[in-house]
Amino acid sequence: MSMNWTRRSAITLAMLSTILLSGTAYAANEKIEPRNETFEQAHPDQYQSWKATSESKELEDALKGDPNMVIMWAGYGFAKDYNKARGHFYTIEDIRNTLRTGGPTDAKTGPMVMACWSCKSPDVGRFIEENGEDAYFSGKWAKGGAEVVNAIGCSDCHDTRSKEFKNGEPALILSKPYVKRAMDTIGKPFEKQSRLDQQAQVCAQCHVEYYFTGPTKAVKFPWDKGTSVDEMEQYYDEIGFKDWTHSVSKTPMLKAQHPGYETWREGIHGKNNVTCIDCHMPKVTNADGKVFTDHKVGNPFDRFEDTCASCHTQSKEMLQDVVQTRKSQVLEMKLLAEKQIMAAHFEAGAAWKAGATQAEMDDIQLDIRHAQWRWDYAIASHGIHMHAPEVALRILGTAVDRASDARTKLIRLLAKKGITDPIQIPDISTKEAAQKALGMDMDKMNAEKQEFLKTIVPQWEAEAKKREATY
Repeated sequence: MSMNWTRRSAITLAMLSTILLSGTAYAANEKIEPRNETFEQAHPDQYQSWKATSESKELEDALKGDPNMVIMWAGYGFAKDYNKARGHFYTIEDIRNTLRTGGPTDAKTGPMVMACWSCKSPDVGRFIEENGEDAYFSGKWAKGGAEVVNAIGCSDCHDTRSKEFKNGEPALILSKPYVKRAMDTIGKPFEKQSRLDQQAQVCAQCHVEYYFTGPTKAVKFPWDKGTSVDEMEQYYDEIGFKDWTHSVSKTPMLKAQHPGYETWREGIHGKNNVTCIDCHMPKVTNADGKVFTDHKVGNPFDRFEDTCASCHTQSKEMLQDVVQTRKSQVLEMKLLAEKQIMAAHFEAGAAWKAGATQAEMDDIQLDIRHAQWRWDYAIASHGIHMHAPEVALRILGTAVDRASDARTKLIRLLAKKGITDPIQIPDISTKEAAQKALGMDMDKMNAEKQEFLKTIVPQWEAEAKKREATY
């Protein structure tokens, strides 16, 4: 496709001065303000457009659309519940409601750790600054219920205490220290980057692959060897990390999060320094003729003239057709990969039942681990069919290859154990059937969640309201 990069809106590349938390001087009593509504008067256009992310109300059940994924994540939280992401406005509501966070009865119960709040709220940066990272990360997720109450917003991405922000200029910031360390690791320290790179890094505070590590289960980005799927895979293997053990194949698994930043870097937009902001938060003009950044993060085609048309000469319809073709190709490969991986899980389960030893299963499990990591990495990266479709197809192709290797080895191993008939896969035609096949008590999980929402969440909200009244 032809490009006209010079048509992009001019954005200054001037460096921002003293914008990191660690290097900014504030009055002793000036704390991070996590409440987004407090900035409405000073930045009405930005606030109202941010609030408009509430328009994405519908929940889309990804497991209902693809029950195979229940099996892929057997033994892990995502097999319970996985809804596709909604707007920033709903981050707190959605993490409270998902079955993955369980039904805690107090601050010390529930399946998840504190780090699960980390991409959800400016309260995270506030809490870390006030109490330190160890105090934030240690403990169960429910510990933070009364502290983390404001949805993703202003103070996540902007240094709202700086003169630049108060004078109307969008002073950017990395509000979590672990993100700054990650950028330093790949040789891109935030304070030394261009304005465009800083814009992408701000989004990369959340739209990245990460894992939980150490005694406090702190957030870390696995970028020590690089940001490609191969480099992160090698890193995880060398440190012996696993997110969970698959309940069917007993494989030590990796769960990709949402590596949008990493895959964007590898795609045509990233290589041409077209950032998240250009496509998802364009410059627009309000009724008074004032130009501002639209904070209603969404599909670029919804604001085609302000986004795609700034660079592309093709029509909206033509580009939509191109994107749809790429999306279909990625989906086809996704389904092919998961069909092979899912079968490998069941065949591995049969091998264990037939008396396979760990030594016999080591290479097979490594193939399954790598296959699913690559499958997950490709599909968990929101919009990869737009950002880097060629990367997605390559990664999914290698996922199919590794799953096929695992199945070839399993056929030989099963034959050695006297099993030559194909392994039967149970009914997994629906989300409910797949969860039943895994023995998951969904009625119990749902009941616990409803009790939690009825009894614990109101306590959190009351405590938060009391605390915020002192700000």
